[in-house]
Amino acid sequence: MIELYVLLGLMIAGAIIAIEVKNLLSAVVAVGIVGLGLSIIFILLKAPDVALTQIVVEIAALILLIRATIHRDIAEKSCGSRPFGAIMGILFLGLAVIAAFVTFNGGLNPFGEPLMTVSRFYPLDAVSGTGATNVVASVILDYRAYDTLGEATVLFTAVIGVLTVMRRLGKKKEEDLQDSK
Repeated sequence: MIELYVLLGLMIAGAIIAIEVKNLLSAVVAVGIVGLGLSIIFILLKAPDVALTQIVVEIAALILLIRATIHRDIAEKSCGSRPFGAIMGILFLGLAVIAAFVTFNGGLNPFGEPLMTVSRFYPLDAVSGTGATNVVASVILDYRAYDTLGEATVLFTAVIGVLTVMRRLGKKKEEDLQDSK
């Protein structure tokens, strides 16, 4: 359990660094640390499918962000006093703290206890209810089909995005093709 708190602390530190650092590339790397920490937390919480999706999307997003920021010159802007932004930030932080207290002080079951009774239904009735011979296949392909389709779509989109960004620009001219023959 202590590992989760250490990773959560690392993620919070990475988010603060991403906000406060002046170099845009350093901010992108700090955001990558947050995403990596989240995927490790998913692995520790026994959700490898979500962790795999998170790491693939994180890598694709980092490649896109690094490629977008590597050659960009960004001049620093001087920020004046913004009382509206400060008031909204404090208001949002206060609402987040209140929501956290309400959630953690009675809205959640103790760690490890199931929130729903569905966890008992799947192993007992999955084979008879779906006609599948494998409980895992019946859950993934019948009960969670839309979730599985969504994960596959996210993975496919991430791979296509990386291939699009990393491809070589331009195509060979017809003259170059005939010269090579």
